Amino acid sequence: MMKRFIFALALTLVTNVAHADAPPAVRAQAREIFQRIVEMNTAEGFDQVPAMAGYLAGRFRNGGFPAEDVHVVPFADTAALVVRYRGTGKGGRPILLLAHMDVVPAKREDWQRDPFKLIEEDGYFFGRGTYDIKSDVALLTTTFLRLNAEKFVPTRDLIIVFSGDEETTMASAKALATTHRSLLGDPEFALNADGGEGVLDERTGAPLLYDVQGAEKAYASYELTVRNPGGHSSYPTSDNAIYELADALKKLQAYEFPVMWNDWTLGSLRAEAGVKPGPVGEAIGRFVANPNDVEAAAALAREPTLVGRTRTTCVATMLRGGHAENALPQSATATINCRIFPGTSVEDVHATLQKVVGEQVEVKTLGEPHSSGPSPMRKDVMDAVAKAVHASYPGVKLVPDQAPYATEGSIYRAAGIPTYGVASAFIKDSDNFEHGLNERIPVPVFYAGLNHWYVLLKTLAGPAQTSKR
Repeated sequence: MMKRFIFALALTLVTNVAHADAPPAVRAQAREIFQRIVEMNTAEGFDQVPAMAGYLAGRFRNGGFPAEDVHVVPFADTAALVVRYRGTGKGGRPILLLAHMDVVPAKREDWQRDPFKLIEEDGYFFGRGTYDIKSDVALLTTTFLRLNAEKFVPTRDLIIVFSGDEETTMASAKALATTHRSLLGDPEFALNADGGEGVLDERTGAPLLYDVQGAEKAYASYELTVRNPGGHSSYPTSDNAIYELADALKKLQAYEFPVMWNDWTLGSLRAEAGVKPGPVGEAIGRFVANPNDVEAAAALAREPTLVGRTRTTCVATMLRGGHAENALPQSATATINCRIFPGTSVEDVHATLQKVVGEQVEVKTLGEPHSSGPSPMRKDVMDAVAKAVHASYPGVKLVPDQAPYATEGSIYRAAGIPTYGVASAFIKDSDNFEHGLNERIPVPVFYAGLNHWYVLLKTLAGPAQTSKR
């Protein structure tokens, strides 16, 4: 009974701050779009992303957007959707609005409910993509339709860019940022629905803070390989490939990349210093006050949850070697996964690894990773995000954040487009099941997202005007 009371209290608190100002018809439209796209299995291999892009394109065209401003762009077995909401140009260059239509796979037999049915139950919307991130796809679509119906004329172009393979190769985003760049115009910056988030208190459900993401670490993997002629195991030699690889890995284990920081990491740590107890909190405070404090940086490096906040990290994740139990190994290989601090290139990390392990070890970069620097902390963007967040969650503190993971925001930053993660959702850590089983989003939080995007877009591209559109 007590658990039920706390749950009810949490929903009441969230509902009190998250009542949407959107008219009932707009809320109904958002839910209809949300249900339709959640019920499309847009995981890799099911060929449903083009169908989703086509469905949304039809909604935009039927909602009054000219056909020449709605583009479904095919990419292999997936697709992207680009929709331009034309403005006067008096307010500056275009703003991109980023999200993705694909989701990670979900097995029906593992879920309590059908992952590809939108189910409203116990104050949540359940279904694959409800949090990551079909909710914001539906909300952005509905907001564009709402603004257009209100005959709002933005002072700058607003351009939706929904990609189709963020959860896999991100090839569609890479192509849009390069070979199809003309569809994006000359954007001043991008707002990414796949980054940033609000945090709800675990016990009460009250909103605690909102993270604005202005940087993210790059993801890159490398292989370390030692080769040897090998031979019969009854004649062991001193230059065994497995032993030499082990020696190289021990060197890498002992190596620490240089301490780094930016406005986003310092802002995040500054907020954490005031609430983290004990010596760790004290070390955070000293580091924020002086990032050159060697002892403070060393203290943070000893904390697994903090070490990645202040430097590039590389760690061995896979190992293979040898070809027979009675033969000397002809090769031994380790996979090294790196999370690269913004401002450091993939090539620089490759060179560092080579220097650390020695020339006798072959270092190979896997795939085509990329890195990007942090976005500048723009006052106009931060003020607009604060206004949008406070429209539903008054007084919530905004915290700058650098993500430890990679999104398509890194692609646009690398292409010279500053990008800011400003997703609409607030959620408890214990309710965050993105990529996992029984993914969900609180119902009132979903509807509050209509406030978020409506206020944010009107603030950055207002004031509202009327036209004969």
